[in-house]
Amino acid sequence: MNKSIIQLTEKHVAGTYGRYPIALVKGKGSKVWDKSGKQYIDFVSGLAVDNLGHCHPSVVSAIKKQAEKLIHVSNLYHIEPQSQLAEKLTSLSFADKVFFCNSGTEANESAIKLARRYFFDQGQSGRTEIITMHNSFHGRTMGSLSATAQTKFHTGFKPLLPGFKYIPFNDLPSARKAITKKTCAILVEPLQGEGGVNIPDPSYLKGLKKLCQEHGILLIFDEVQTGFGRTGKLFAYELYKTKPDIMTLAKALGGGVAIGALAGTNRVMKSFVPGTHAATFGGNPLACAAALASLKVITGKKFLEKANTTGTYFLQRLKEIAKGNPVVKQVRGKGMFLALELNKPGSNLVIDCMKQGFLINCIQLNVLRFLPPLNISRKEIDSLIPVLSDSLTKLSAK
Repeated sequence: MNKSIIQLTEKHVAGTYGRYPIALVKGKGSKVWDKSGKQYIDFVSGLAVDNLGHCHPSVVSAIKKQAEKLIHVSNLYHIEPQSQLAEKLTSLSFADKVFFCNSGTEANESAIKLARRYFFDQGQSGRTEIITMHNSFHGRTMGSLSATAQTKFHTGFKPLLPGFKYIPFNDLPSARKAITKKTCAILVEPLQGEGGVNIPDPSYLKGLKKLCQEHGILLIFDEVQTGFGRTGKLFAYELYKTKPDIMTLAKALGGGVAIGALAGTNRVMKSFVPGTHAATFGGNPLACAAALASLKVITGKKFLEKANTTGTYFLQRLKEIAKGNPVVKQVRGKGMFLALELNKPGSNLVIDCMKQGFLINCIQLNVLRFLPPLNISRKEIDSLIPVLSDSLTKLSAK
């Protein structure tokens, strides 16, 4: 084959991504290599998917063993790794039952359907409206896109699906005002990811929970990006000591293998009966085996404790280079979910760091988002700091 990977992609793959001009072909731990053999330290982690880094031996071993045993069967039958994963997730969270799918957007679609079906079953079919937050991101299918309160994602896809009301994030009075007799749920990311790594006030989620209880509506946490240790806790709701009724999960669950999940209490999940929802590939043996292996590592002795300590160290290093630099507006984050907000566009920094062997991410035009593997070393973090500092200095001088 004479054509390069990049040429093949440009010719045959739908152009839905603005891809960088490198083709990654190998990964191990926090490092990846491109087709030319150049090494990069990865501070993107497949967009918070590779929380254990690339090709973690426990996950690779589980995939190999399961692939030789059974890759896929229909959900018309009981699936051993699926039942084991459901048991594990419920033992680690507030939830009683789990529905499995393939991605975060599917998990959020499931949550939208479940919330509406729940009130239909209660004889309140008029309760169909879901409140979501400005700068939220819940996915790109029509339901999850309609729930996403960012107009830039809506362009060209209207009319959106009805039944969603958008309000400011981290604003309890707005939430209180938005609730009506049509409201069935509030859907919120505990910490906003794609919206800019936005951190709520400590009392915000508790306040939302109280509002939901007062009005008899459901609280849904989108933990697709924040789940599985990204914020220093296994789930972000633990940071704020606030349990939702429904939680959506994906990204890091499978250790790199595609899998999504919706987890909820028995009270709500009883509305998912045969015929109400399904996913052909959801909870297949291969993905569940990978997820079980990934969870075993993440919940292992002192893993999250160490990751949280490293995250605190990384945050401090970012604050050091931001201090006195006029281009940096704010440093923020929790655990390994960190950001530098700039007062200028940050796309050139991404390119500059890439040229020097570091993969970082820019969102909202001017927010550098850092999502390294949870087991990244301080040495690897330290290697980024002078490169990032130099890039910030050059940007501020322009």
